[in-house]
Amino acid sequence: MKMKKIISLALAGVVALSITACGEKKSESDTLIVGTEAGFAPYEYMKGKEVVGIDMDIAKAIADDMGKELKIKNMEFDGALASVASGKVDFVAAGVSINEKRKKTMDFSHEYVDSTEVIVVNGENPAISGKVSGESLNGKVVAVQQGNIADSWVSNEENCKPKEVKRYTKFAQASEDLKNNKVDCIVMDKYPAEKLISENKELKILDGVLFEDKYAIAVKKGNKELLDKINKVIDKLIADGKIEEFTANHTQK
Repeated sequence: MKMKKIISLALAGVVALSITACGEKKSESDTLIVGTEAGFAPYEYMKGKEVVGIDMDIAKAIADDMGKELKIKNMEFDGALASVASGKVDFVAAGVSINEKRKKTMDFSHEYVDSTEVIVVNGENPAISGKVSGESLNGKVVAVQQGNIADSWVSNEENCKPKEVKRYTKFAQASEDLKNNKVDCIVMDKYPAEKLISENKELKILDGVLFEDKYAIAVKKGNKELLDKINKVIDKLIADGKIEEFTANHTQK
């Protein structure tokens, strides 16, 4: 009986050692989850099977500073914001603008990128010409990415009065409709617009700026501990010129 007990204890020890050896995977507390929408180059986009971009470089710097492994969840933009509000992801880095509605359900980091919003048209059959302004969009069918700042801006009658606002989850879908004259234009950030027209030669960006905005990282409402850590990293990245470096790396032709 004694021998059986010794063997059992020995086997238990082997199993325990095996679990320890195989259990090198990071625990949930060692992982930082970022939500994003990888159709917004150069901020976030697919390179093969990997999500890369300016925002992902920033997210990686945040995770590294915290000594955590970064896990990227690629989803629709609206879904990413809903996920951070409910705590399903730790933060969202996806070209997120700050507005009063979002402030009710999430908190925001220091702003780190200035964005310039432009109008993209079908170059072969432009429905809009002349000086860029909110009036340019009056009576037009305007495409935007659902839930982003352009959606909010063009939906505000104080800015413009489009005939219709068509909302897309992906800019690729909007560009196809623009090429087929199903929409009159797309309102979007200048950098993603430049990427879009480089892949769709029929499209062009109108000269001029529609409006300007800034991007920040979103966290769950009240998560001050994480927000403080994120702000510390963002401030250092800005001071060291790293965000400019990230931008150059992802915008070089």
